[in-house]
Amino acid sequence: MIDNIIKRNGTVAPFDTRKISSAIYKANISVNGESMTEKHIEFLTNVVTSAAEPLVCPTVEQIQDIVEETLIKADYAKTAKAYILYRAEHAKTRQAESDLMEIYKDLTFRYAEDADLKRENANIDSDTAMGTMLKYGSEGSKYFIDNYILPREIADAHISGDIHIHDKDFYMLTETCCQIDLLKLFKGGFSTGHGYLREPNDIRSYSALACIAIQANQNEMHGGQSIPNFDYAMAPGIVKTFSKLYRKALINDLSVCSGQDRETVTEMVAFACEKIEAPITLDTLEAFGRELSIFFNGSSFDAQMINKTHDHACKTALRESEEATYQAMEAFIHNLNTMNSRAGAQVPFSSVNYGTDTSSEGRMVVKNLLKATAAGLGNGETPIFPVQIFKVKEGINYNETDPNYDLFKLAIKTSSMRLFPNFSFLDAPFNLQYYEEGDYNTEVAYMGCRTRVMGNHYDPQNETTCGRGNLSFTSINLPRIALESNGSLDTFYRLLDERVSLVVKQLLHRFKIQAAKRGRNYPFLMGQGVWIDSESLGRDDRVEDVLKHGTLSVGFIGLAETLKALTGRHHGESTESQALGLQIISHLRCLMDAESERTGLNFTLLATPAEGLSGRFVAIDREKFGTVPGITDREFYTNSFHVPVYYPIQAYKKIQLEAPYHEYTNAGHISYVELDGNASANLAAFEKIVRCMKEAGIGYGSINHPVDRDPVCGYNGIIGEECPNCHRHEGDGNPDFERIRRITGYLVGTIDRWNNAKRAEEKARVKHGVSANQ
Repeated sequence: MIDNIIKRNGTVAPFDTRKISSAIYKANISVNGESMTEKHIEFLTNVVTSAAEPLVCPTVEQIQDIVEETLIKADYAKTAKAYILYRAEHAKTRQAESDLMEIYKDLTFRYAEDADLKRENANIDSDTAMGTMLKYGSEGSKYFIDNYILPREIADAHISGDIHIHDKDFYMLTETCCQIDLLKLFKGGFSTGHGYLREPNDIRSYSALACIAIQANQNEMHGGQSIPNFDYAMAPGIVKTFSKLYRKALINDLSVCSGQDRETVTEMVAFACEKIEAPITLDTLEAFGRELSIFFNGSSFDAQMINKTHDHACKTALRESEEATYQAMEAFIHNLNTMNSRAGAQVPFSSVNYGTDTSSEGRMVVKNLLKATAAGLGNGETPIFPVQIFKVKEGINYNETDPNYDLFKLAIKTSSMRLFPNFSFLDAPFNLQYYEEGDYNTEVAYMGCRTRVMGNHYDPQNETTCGRGNLSFTSINLPRIALESNGSLDTFYRLLDERVSLVVKQLLHRFKIQAAKRGRNYPFLMGQGVWIDSESLGRDDRVEDVLKHGTLSVGFIGLAETLKALTGRHHGESTESQALGLQIISHLRCLMDAESERTGLNFTLLATPAEGLSGRFVAIDREKFGTVPGITDREFYTNSFHVPVYYPIQAYKKIQLEAPYHEYTNAGHISYVELDGNASANLAAFEKIVRCMKEAGIGYGSINHPVDRDPVCGYNGIIGEECPNCHRHEGDGNPDFERIRRITGYLVGTIDRWNNAKRAEEKARVKHGVSANQ
């Protein structure tokens, strides 16, 4: 008789035959055609126990071996196979749990500089208490999702590197990102859960509440937050500020000039402003002045006095409004680089789009935001957030005769100094199709690294920007499919279709979980009406229908390596490879459009912003396929459809090659050009590149160039081994030079937080020449 058993951890526990019976029962009910009765199970359990008795105190593994042998001998082959698979799955789960403990050890006892895992996201300092705690939760959540939530084939596909489920740790919790309409949110005020915030009445309040809105929404989503209409949204704040300052100045001037007491003049001015139809805005001052003169005709204020005081009040209010707006924009930038979200582990991943509001107030917002960006943070540092995106549009800001052309030029100058703003192009055909002049909700806006949301198959009447975002995205390992195809395009497309089908299944699985959430799960996003159509949701209402306005995206990585595997050359090297690359990405887009038709949901194609993923896929593939020249021989796969960062190519050629892919990747895209030297010293060349992007049909583009700073002497500019200002060197016992670089759309002040793959990619980047004749 067996009394005890030795568990896997070496401890001794009482022997319980019921566990054997339960395991046989579970294996049997999972198969067809081998039904067992309770007596059969009891008989088999007794056989197992008798066979184990000579062992006196058997191990768990020995008992399981005997169970397998007993089932096979009793001619229960299907049940035996199910039991073997069940046993293998549990072994994998135990191994995953063991791996998780090793991960926790690394997170606890190793610094980020020595642990690549702690540098997955360069926006998080994982050496801090909150950064480490965030990683504890993230890794534990991933373990839970892999072993208890995902269908086995999907979990295996992710673990093995066929696909990558982005932000898997948030799988059960929330969505990716949202484009926040501040005009709608600010109307009447809003709540973040701890009291109510009144509608702002000053540009400085508008700026402060914009930061609060971004922070509050960031805390309910795992991706970035974007303001798609920043100039339009801030302009009313300047209207209110200017109006107050104008009235104050007018009252002061009239009191002095007329000799009347201030209280009387205040009442007279208030009455006049109430009766005059023309509003007090920067664009209606002349009309208001005329009506003001007419209104006071015959009063103690003569026409000359009214005109004089009106003109002086306008100048005073304009000057003070400019000052207030600059302070507001400066505070906006400072706040978004210092305020924390997600338990204090990182600053909000924020983006702002602007450039198309032609009102004087909207123009004042953009001008001062750009000036504050150029000035930098408190010690002259380059701001990391928000990601700034200048919306380029003919008729608005692109040509010399356009009303906002001066802002376009200022954006060029600022970007050449501070790497922001990036540039989006509303005239690209796939963006222009939605555009309606004067309606910011029809202007395509971009979020963070590249995310784009506009088309709406679920509700074609709401093909709009505001209140929508991405729900989730999963990327496909394109180079692996190419390697598995052994040069056969037929095999490649068959495998690609299979992977896409699997990812669609996974995205729908995740959407089902998201759709089951209630309004109460999103007190700000849904409770304050930030997400489109959420105003009608009660606390206990399901969010499924409103979420359908969002997008489910399939991403891809490593088109260049894929083409190398299929043709021997990537698209920068061969026109034939470029044609095949476009064919592959077009095929993917067609599959997404077909899924939208089939499901009624918004399936879109994403040019994946691979930060941690670029190294993960290639490491797994190198282990599987070995070191394959041009494919797995580097530490990273190339970002989405980009020409490899290490391939020497002229800027204009790179733009021409990558531009056609933007049309297919409707979930988001970006193209970069790398410049050498001081970009601000050659603004003409910088502007030529931006214009080339626009004319080539790029949707979203950016120009990278060196931005360095010496934190000791404060010098900003290009720094080699020696600071040009104070002539010190790194390693002198002083802080290292700050070298601002772009990682996957956002900036990072030091590559110390970059993971190993992105460090290798940054080191491999070559500069793209700009020839005089281009």
